[in-house]
Amino acid sequence: MPAISPTQFAKRTSQSLDWPHAKTRVLSAYREWIRAAPDIQKMYSMPKPVAAIRTRVRQEFERHRFVNQLPVVDKLITKSHMDYQETMNYWRQMTHMMSYFKDENWRGDKRLPSNFMEGFIEGRN
Repeated sequence: MPAISPTQFAKRTSQSLDWPHAKTRVLSAYREWIRAAPDIQKMYSMPKPVAAIRTRVRQEFERHRFVNQLPVVDKLITKSHMDYQETMNYWRQMTHMMSYFKDENWRGDKRLPSNFMEGFIEGRN
C-alpha cells in the first residue's frame, strides 16, 4: 500500500561495524523485500505471481553474494533501501518493475510488428 508520508520507508545511511553486522543488515533488507512482495504485486498490478517476485528478489541478492569488501556491501545495502523506498512509495511505474523480468516477454509475443509493412497494415506507427 502506498505510504502516507514520503519518509515512511526512509532509513539512515550507516556503515557496518564488521562482517556479522553486515550480514544482519543484509538479511534484514532481504526479509523486508520478501515480506513486501504481495504488496508490490497488488500496488503495481503485476502479471506475476508473488512467488515469482520473491524468486527475482532472491536472484538479485544472490547476484552479490560473493562481494568481499565491506564498503561495497554497505553501498549495496543503501541502494537496496533506496529501491525499497521508491517501490513502496509508488514512485516507480509498471515498466520499472517489469524491467527486473526483462528476460521474459511480459507484453506478449506480438508486442511489436516484425517489419514495417506489417505494422503499417495493422495501423501501428
